[in-house]
Amino acid sequence: MLTRLNPDKLHVTIIPPTTTETPIIPRCYTLTHSDLTGDLFLTIAQEFNKKQLRGWQTRLMRDEVLAEWLKSDQEYSFHVYCQISGGIGSLKFRDRIFRQELPLVLESFRYGDQGLFQNYPFLDRTPISINFRSKNKKYNKIEVWGFLEDYQLNY
Repeated sequence: MLTRLNPDKLHVTIIPPTTTETPIIPRCYTLTHSDLTGDLFLTIAQEFNKKQLRGWQTRLMRDEVLAEWLKSDQEYSFHVYCQISGGIGSLKFRDRIFRQELPLVLESFRYGDQGLFQNYPFLDRTPISINFRSKNKKYNKIEVWGFLEDYQLNY
């Protein structure tokens, strides 16, 4: 797999009581970026970082990506949320951009939360559910995008 993430461009903030190793649930990820610098900003916390989502660029573009761990019947799943409706650009364009950038996004989540995977290696075999959110039924769908281990950087 071609690695797309430049770790020097990923800035990770962990908000207590979340730590690099615990808890698995609740554990939420908020990922935004700068179009000017290409830097990625990942927050890991017990809830989505609403303050990070209030920036003017994020509110205008609606190109943030959110993710969280869920558990059902003793099985963990990793859910990623992409807002296709809203923001700048047509639905077709936004859908294409999100799909094009998702490998980078997933690498960012996996690399940015290395401590969790070192502490719980079984999480690497967790299926990834991508939730494309749209008011248009054509773009409103959930797809499985492999496992988190598929997005582990190999340096």
